[in-house]
Amino acid sequence: MARKVFFSFHYERDVRRVVQIRNSWVVRPGGEAQPFYDKAEFEEAKRRSGGIEQWIEDQLKGTSVTVVLFGAETYDRTWVRHEIKRSYELKKGILAIDIHSVKDPQKGADTKGKNPLDYWYIEKNGNKTYFSEMYETYDWVNDDGYKNLATWIEKAAKAAGR
Repeated sequence: MARKVFFSFHYERDVRRVVQIRNSWVVRPGGEAQPFYDKAEFEEAKRRSGGIEQWIEDQLKGTSVTVVLFGAETYDRTWVRHEIKRSYELKKGILAIDIHSVKDPQKGADTKGKNPLDYWYIEKNGNKTYFSEMYETYDWVNDDGYKNLATWIEKAAKAAGR
């Protein structure tokens, strides 16, 4: 089943890495992987002044999974944190993928960053359970994201009951 997916990431620093990942299924011979559709058109979001929160809400509509693509500085991004929180509140499937090893065509690989899912937690019986314990995290290079992304998305969607 094709899934509508929202990709959350640090635009300025990681957009060229993200483009490679978002389009990875397109170049497969014989359609080996199930395609997914990215509802978030981040190219347009950069041009908009104000209304970012509403733009995020609009982009999350109709999606079943949020994929957090994180690099060296993604953890500290206010809007990435907001997108994760809203995805949780809307009961979306969530997964995180470390993309620091993906080579930016202009800058090469990057330094490893902190997982943004470590920022959020829920409390159960006085204990904190971090989102990084609740949702899967993968490494694009080491876990062969090119081959496995569609499977990871489907797994996250099913875990959320979607």
